[in-house]
Amino acid sequence: MEILNKSAFKELLGELPLTAELYWQLRQAGRPLTDSFSLEQLEKQIPVWRKDVDTFLKSAEQPAGKRVLIFATLHYWIAHAALLGMALRAFGHQVSLAYLPYSDWTKPVSRFDLRRYNAYARSILSQMQPLVKVVSLLTTKPASELPQGLQDAVQENAWRDTQYSLQVEEVDAGSELYQLRLERNRAAARSALGLLKSLRPELVIIPNGSILEFGAVHQAVQQEKIPVVTYEFGEQRQRIWIGQNCEVMRQETDDLWGARKDQPLTSEQLEQVRTLFGARQRASLWENFARRWQGVPSQGGEKARNELGLDDRPVVLLATNVIGDSLTLGRQVFSDSMTGWLQRTVRYFEGRPQAQFVVRIHPGELITEGPSVADVVRNTLPTLPDHIHLVPAGAQINTYDLVEVAQLGLVYTTTVGMEMAMSGLPVIVVGNTHYRGKGFTLDPETWEAYFDVLERVLVSPDAYRLGKEQVELAWNYAYRFFFEYPHPFPWHLLHMWDDLEEWPLRRVLSREGQADFGKTFRYLTGDPVKW
Repeated sequence: MEILNKSAFKELLGELPLTAELYWQLRQAGRPLTDSFSLEQLEKQIPVWRKDVDTFLKSAEQPAGKRVLIFATLHYWIAHAALLGMALRAFGHQVSLAYLPYSDWTKPVSRFDLRRYNAYARSILSQMQPLVKVVSLLTTKPASELPQGLQDAVQENAWRDTQYSLQVEEVDAGSELYQLRLERNRAAARSALGLLKSLRPELVIIPNGSILEFGAVHQAVQQEKIPVVTYEFGEQRQRIWIGQNCEVMRQETDDLWGARKDQPLTSEQLEQVRTLFGARQRASLWENFARRWQGVPSQGGEKARNELGLDDRPVVLLATNVIGDSLTLGRQVFSDSMTGWLQRTVRYFEGRPQAQFVVRIHPGELITEGPSVADVVRNTLPTLPDHIHLVPAGAQINTYDLVEVAQLGLVYTTTVGMEMAMSGLPVIVVGNTHYRGKGFTLDPETWEAYFDVLERVLVSPDAYRLGKEQVELAWNYAYRFFFEYPHPFPWHLLHMWDDLEEWPLRRVLSREGQADFGKTFRYLTGDPVKW
């Protein structure tokens, strides 16, 4: 009863003006409420950035820039957005930074505590003024209601949030998490609409733009038909993905490919992608790539064949994604979900012992907490026939060794599908991934077309091996995707404070920094990307 009373009391206080702010000022002023929402490093850096920006603005007259609004939530994204905002101010733009002071997207927080988070964030971010205008969406007057189209988009966004958070594809709309995400996304969209109507920015910049409040605000910006740029980070340091008027996580490479597909790779470019591909096979790090893709180095296809007891029948390799991975959500072409595709495919091969079916579970499952694709396979076929092989995430088998012995590849959106094609392997792509439709994969649009192409390849797999031109096309695309699609950028989200030691703001603003990163900052503020 005491806990309930305390909770109810905090809820009451949370509705009374200034109570949370005064409590924070008297009891916790200058200190973060929790490690999960700490801006201490940002607080130390803002005075340094102010000095750098002031010095730069005095030394170099900047052309009139745009009215730019940046939105962020969660402490690490807020810090990154603050740094980006200061850089854009130095380049002459009128920058506003809007934020929501959430520390966790899966747990409810009382209005009282949220206002304390807000008071703490504002106390630090306000030091950026007047260079950057700071606005809390928590205290912004919201729009009275959401247009129907935006309501539907926000609801879909909450569904995707729940999938992403739990790493599942089936969602209970009555669950606490779904209802929490729906409530927060609606509130964020309403506040964003209110701010957009009053501020009227010429451009909005949003990290990610696909999930959580980032997605809700992105949808509100699209509702107002204001140009918007989304950005995210992959595995490469000093590189950034940029999406102009689209969700960056869609990895839309059509314009890049249209400009470059007819340009053969130079010997240097070919060696670069060959070296990267070799590193992925060897399970080693390479240059600015900060992730290993395999648990064990390649040991040769024959070793993998012996490990699994494969014989001379054709081998079909299905390389999975992690369930609920952001690069799979909403990417269905003809299936309801990745899980639905897996289930029907497993059942299809159950009755086809003339082929050996190998399901390679993504090694990334070792560091996630959601359900495993292995569970999907076992629930579909509790007893696996001898010709179906399940390779667990932690198996000491290199995926590229399986590619070597396969005659056909099946993928949803995993990049392994592109690499299968680079090896000459015919690959059927069933999810809406960036390399689908680029000229070197089989891309069915319906279930009927999917099973039809499966049948045809199984009857004559050698006839579907990729020819020299298609293989070269796959290598060309791989180079463009890995080395040209990501733009040079000094500060990766995951390494921001370390990157700042190498590239402090003053260095980025220098001639050297602008030579390296100037184009990217212009792309972030809406200049058309020139491939």
